[in-house]
Amino acid sequence: MLMRSLVATATTTEQTALFGYDIVDFLGDGAGSRIFAVSDPATHQLFALKHVVRKDDRDVRFISQLETEFEVGKAVTHPGLRRSFDLKFERTFLRKISEAALVMELFDGRSLEFERPDRLPDLINIFIQTAGALANLNEIGYVHCDLKPNNILVSAHQEVKVIDLGQACKIGTIKERIQGTPDYIAPEQVKRQAVTERTDIFNFGATMYWSLTGQKMPTLYTLKRGDNSFLLDDKIPAPHDINANVPENLSNLVMECVRTNPAKRPQSFTDISRRLDVIHHSVSRAQR
Repeated sequence: MLMRSLVATATTTEQTALFGYDIVDFLGDGAGSRIFAVSDPATHQLFALKHVVRKDDRDVRFISQLETEFEVGKAVTHPGLRRSFDLKFERTFLRKISEAALVMELFDGRSLEFERPDRLPDLINIFIQTAGALANLNEIGYVHCDLKPNNILVSAHQEVKVIDLGQACKIGTIKERIQGTPDYIAPEQVKRQAVTERTDIFNFGATMYWSLTGQKMPTLYTLKRGDNSFLLDDKIPAPHDINANVPENLSNLVMECVRTNPAKRPQSFTDISRRLDVIHHSVSRAQR
């Protein structure tokens, strides 16, 4: 599991404490950050702590992402979204931030990238939970902008937690630079157009595509044809064509989610959740 030990002190780092929290375990590396399980010495409550050290001016973007994740993470209440509790800074004599730490909810799970279920009903259940979390995020006015298997944690009981809100932004935002993960990025993200709920739907569709086929879907970014290029939706093989065990109705939903034109994707995660519920019911009955 992701938390290998919550009783022993950290052995993968020379540090024993960060920003007043005792380090319990090292959880992994993120973009420009290291993540630890920590304990509040006063209450003994466990948290996840994302730590960023500013080595040069390029690292400012990682601190900015921590600030974004804090603002969005303290606004969420859905159990499928990771909450943020505190943001701490260390500053130089000249008041520049030298390092920062985001204190977050600790969740005992591993990413879908490494914990993909063998049974199709279990995988669809993960899709349903993820869609519900993203529906809530969209409802409070935010787009995640970086959904991918690595940002979906799954517990031993197959509970889901969507993490990494550092690239999230208000619906309708036009970003200053391309942000996203190449194998899951939506065309409008590559073209630096306004991001909407349907941007998350594309990321979600690309995540389902990989989860069902084991193959990464081609995106505008990975094709590297430039801003004037386009993808032909009917040229991308559907999940059912790659894996015959994928029901056609589920395969069709995935392909609708990853349509190049956002207007042709499903309208909302509420609609996607309803369709996934129906698919889950039929697949579960067929496998009894």
